[in-house]
Amino acid sequence: MARGELMKKLLASYGRDDEFRAVAEQIIDEEEKKNNRVLARSLRNTLDAAPARQSKPKALAPLIPFPEAAGDFIELVEPTHSKQDIVLSSENTRVFLGLMKEFRRAEEIRRRGLPVRSKLLFCGPPGCGKTLCAEIFACELGLPLYIVKLDRLISSYLGETATNVRKIFEFARKQPSVLFFDEFDALARARDESGEHNELRRVVNSLLIFIDRITPKGFLVAATNLDKSLDEAIWRRFDEVIWFDKPDRRLTERFLRMKFKNITVAFDPISYAANLGGYSFAEIDRVSTQAIKSAIIEKRKEVRESDFRKAISDERRRKHGRTRITQSG
Repeated sequence: MARGELMKKLLASYGRDDEFRAVAEQIIDEEEKKNNRVLARSLRNTLDAAPARQSKPKALAPLIPFPEAAGDFIELVEPTHSKQDIVLSSENTRVFLGLMKEFRRAEEIRRRGLPVRSKLLFCGPPGCGKTLCAEIFACELGLPLYIVKLDRLISSYLGETATNVRKIFEFARKQPSVLFFDEFDALARARDESGEHNELRRVVNSLLIFIDRITPKGFLVAATNLDKSLDEAIWRRFDEVIWFDKPDRRLTERFLRMKFKNITVAFDPISYAANLGGYSFAEIDRVSTQAIKSAIIEKRKEVRESDFRKAISDERRRKHGRTRITQSG
């Protein structure tokens, strides 16, 4: 997008913190693509140093009486994170802001005979923010978050799983909420896979019908680490497919700034961004947390470089051990 258009969007979004930050991120991305790295770094530091305005907690949508029929399969989750706890690409930030605006103007959109996006598919490797994003998305919208308990939903008794899924969708049709299916591939596995018996094929057939027919009061969100295992017919049932990738160097730097923002350090954590290439957000979070805990255990007021280096070493040992186990299996 041309610089002039971005500047107009920036000024137009003044006073709306989320939109202002999203446009600022786009401007910084443009400067980085042009190799204006000094300017981009300066803009980034200025943006990160600006005090974040704490948004008022949003009141949850009224809860309908918890249905006994679905109670065994869903769990209400109280949010423990806010938008200050997540790092998203500028593209995903733009998508989620658009979804929130659309949700808030849903009645007006529907009155004009247009559909409202409400069925989302999150794809990407483990540890890249899918579950955390669902929690924060629900919190920002003022909607309760319900997580589907797949271990109970998938019944060992033939014929019951599709019935259980129907109960879940009936609940989502009535209750304004974010209904979150993690490990969605366990339900929506490709029907042509060898070894899949007729019961699982029937479950996928039922699932396709339920997703097609439902118009959620809030959002239906499905997440998978195994997008290639999903049945081909599943994809077109979702209004949006959002990809969560492992962070590049720029996003790693942003995450490290966030993690150490209020921590006294004796080194520059950002200088280690290149060493964390290929790590997920969850892995970088584990490294950072372990380094901070090391200082607390040693009764020091600052985190040292040696703490961080040791935490990276421990994470590498963990990753390499997992690789050996996978190869031997």
